[in-house]
Amino acid sequence: PEGEGGGSPPGMDRPQWISLALGTKTGYKLFSLTMVEMLDCIHESVETADVYIVERLFSSSLVVVVSSAMPQRMNIYHFKKGTEICNYSYPNSILAVKLNRHRLVVCLDESIYIHNIKDMKLLKTLLNTPSNPSGLCALSINHSNSYLAYPGSATIGEIVVYDANNLNTVTMIPAHDSPLAALTFNTSATKLASASERGTVIRVFSIPEGLRLFEFRRGMKRYVNISSLSFSPDGQFLCASSNTETVHIFKLEQLGPSGVDEAGTWTAYVGKMFSAASSYLPAQVSGMMSQDRAFATVHLVTSGQRNICTLAMIQKLPRLLVATADGQLFVYNVDPLDGGECTLAHKHRLFGTDDDQDEVAKTEGSEVAGPAQTCPSYAATAALPASGPITATLTGYSEDGGAKRGEVIPEHEFAAGPVCLDDENEFPPVSTLTVS
Repeated sequence: PEGEGGGSPPGMDRPQWISLALGTKTGYKLFSLTMVEMLDCIHESVETADVYIVERLFSSSLVVVVSSAMPQRMNIYHFKKGTEICNYSYPNSILAVKLNRHRLVVCLDESIYIHNIKDMKLLKTLLNTPSNPSGLCALSINHSNSYLAYPGSATIGEIVVYDANNLNTVTMIPAHDSPLAALTFNTSATKLASASERGTVIRVFSIPEGLRLFEFRRGMKRYVNISSLSFSPDGQFLCASSNTETVHIFKLEQLGPSGVDEAGTWTAYVGKMFSAASSYLPAQVSGMMSQDRAFATVHLVTSGQRNICTLAMIQKLPRLLVATADGQLFVYNVDPLDGGECTLAHKHRLFGTDDDQDEVAKTEGSEVAGPAQTCPSYAATAALPASGPITATLTGYSEDGGAKRGEVIPEHEFAAGPVCLDDENEFPPVSTLTVS
């Protein structure tokens, strides 16, 4: 998202869509949220069972799906037309898929495949990458670049930042002492946030330089599994969710040229004093002093399950969205000035019922503070009109790179018609949530 007029922060004064992709035992669902109280299920597919990866290209019709039945195969669909564009098979199980308007990245345990998304040509195969059993990686969504971040070590928290457009390594960042657990870029791809398996410290680095800009302490009493990190559209806030009941929001307060925070807060003044003292304090002590606590928090009803969070502007107000593995989507109001405890604005049911958590993966429909909602099927979505002129087509497969050595096995089933990727109507400002 980019700001328009009035000197407002980038991405904070434009209407924003929230796109949520949900993988379940019975298939996958796609949701759209434009108002706090209105969650629209725009598509449902029950043709593929046990979906554990579902990625939508922003708000376009392009969807990538991977199921447990065939974990080595990636299927790419045009869900509005009800057609499969193509599918690819890889030598091992697919652990993650990331995509933006230029690149599609497939992450395996010890290799990464980079495709040109417009024709699915294989551009680069990164072989013998450090073991990455969780498939941890991040791809920037900025139009002018496609930075890819992934672990550079299996034993320490080293980050490799790779330019997926120019196909070269940009920098290596020694981020943490323990292995990485979460990575994310801000919208403009000028910052990268990371967390380790310990889950106590979250750090933010400049891109492409790799300089440490901010360091936030999530807590010291216990190690946690951080499941997601997400910047706000303007890049001024960062949220983090984990397997605990607390979601944290951190504020990225930058010191002005005079060395005093522009907001003139007490926290900034104390931070300045600690920074000045760090030159003569031991490194461990000064590091602890320079860390900030959470600006705002949310306390969920339950803990111990996977949560995905994101920050977005909905109806011109900042909101925190948290999707949980038991099929709920919580929307919270965030006070951008004073922070503190966020208030619950609305709760949506993605699947299942509040009274029967054991059967949530088998229940169809969704519940939005009321009756269950039925999603359009393939037959219904195929009848929808195209959303603009055709300017690009996904057409093929490249035999260069790793494919020559059998590292990617093509199994093409192309759609009957071309797929629109350049229509601006398909790419409004969007935040994404994916829960599988």
